Amino acid sequence: MERYDLIIEGAQVFTPSGIQALDIGVINGRVESLGALGSTSASDRLDASGLLVLPGFIDTQVHFREPGLEHKEDLESGTRSAALGGVTTIFEMPNTRPSTTTPEALADKVSRANGRAWCDFAFFMGASAENAAHLAEWELLPGCAGVKIFMGSSTGSLLVERDEELLQVLRNGRRRVSVHCEDEARMRERRALAEEAAHPVAHPVWRDDISALLATERLLRLAETAGRMVHVLHVTTREEAELLGRWKHRATMEVTPQHLSFHAPDCYERLGTLAQMNPPIRAIEHQQALWEAVRNGVADILGSDHAPHTLDEKSQPYPQSPSGMTGVQTLLPVMLTHVLNGRLTLERLVDLGCSGPARLFQIARKGRIARGYDADFAIVDLKKQQLLQGQWIASKCGWSPYEGQLLKGWPVHTVVRGNIVVRDGALQGTPQGDRVRFLDVPDNAVSQ
Repeated sequence: MERYDLIIEGAQVFTPSGIQALDIGVINGRVESLGALGSTSASDRLDASGLLVLPGFIDTQVHFREPGLEHKEDLESGTRSAALGGVTTIFEMPNTRPSTTTPEALADKVSRANGRAWCDFAFFMGASAENAAHLAEWELLPGCAGVKIFMGSSTGSLLVERDEELLQVLRNGRRRVSVHCEDEARMRERRALAEEAAHPVAHPVWRDDISALLATERLLRLAETAGRMVHVLHVTTREEAELLGRWKHRATMEVTPQHLSFHAPDCYERLGTLAQMNPPIRAIEHQQALWEAVRNGVADILGSDHAPHTLDEKSQPYPQSPSGMTGVQTLLPVMLTHVLNGRLTLERLVDLGCSGPARLFQIARKGRIARGYDADFAIVDLKKQQLLQGQWIASKCGWSPYEGQLLKGWPVHTVVRGNIVVRDGALQGTPQGDRVRFLDVPDNAVSQ
């Protein structure tokens, strides 16, 4: 009789065929069996009676600040937050110190994550005018999630705002390119509006919807010229959502839980600079358009844009205060709350948070619960309702914009490639994260 490394029993399981009452048998980190396993022998068993087993969530936009800014986050604390929230895979962004713009910087991040990451990981290579000619080669390096372009809201060589530089980046490589779309020239012109207001309620006035639309329009034109697929991160405007709905042949679209959950001016009046992020949280008509994009399939994936800053940093007067907030740990409970409140279906959430990211980024063996796939699970209690308390947040910065809100549907256990890293809401064992493999990377790179 076959002996399993782990059997998860008694749960309802979200499978490609629907939710079913199944046991899950795991061998060597992958799903081996789905069915009634009864008293079959196993090295470890997890009773998930009354719970729902979802695929592990994949957050393809986090900023874990290491190296260089570890006072507010590092790879251990960031992935700990992810695992506690039911996120089993993360893609980390390149705007660290130094920026991730060379093979050496990428390899350093992979080395830092080995033995310290609580979930699986990959890292974006930041595009710059200086490294554009090398990106076709470097995007295939082990642990690379692809290329990230900042058209706005970054500093130094990571800011790529001129059309000729953008086109050079887009022409060098073939994997999907992820892009932050804000028009830097327009934002420079309008910064005085924020300084005069001296209150974050002016944030979506300074970094207005036209700034976002101009950048996205430019990106789409250049992507068409280059013949390159692009992924527009944290879309915030009605006009962009409508535009991207017409450009599905060339572009995909990310939405964040915070842009779906908060709206201006209310969030700035309640939270002040804690609601400040780039691109900004906007008026309710833009939020409604994002929800329409979620429901009609224009939005492709969710990303948290987890970008922590300390409360001391956030307490600086606006606009000197930094933009960004925590989000990786709250992504799943916040979105389950929207599901239970009837704003989207569970099936749509799993597509946005699991199978969608795997499909867009060609992630090997992740995104669904099926035989042969990695045994990555977010096991949740849909009946649990609880106020979010700051002490639950594992991020070094220790706060959340959702603090005090009633959330419905909470992660209970998290499994990463068959390793139970969170049991009954608490971390256990040691970090088991490994670098992600990709289907669109040559075999020699995948096997390294």
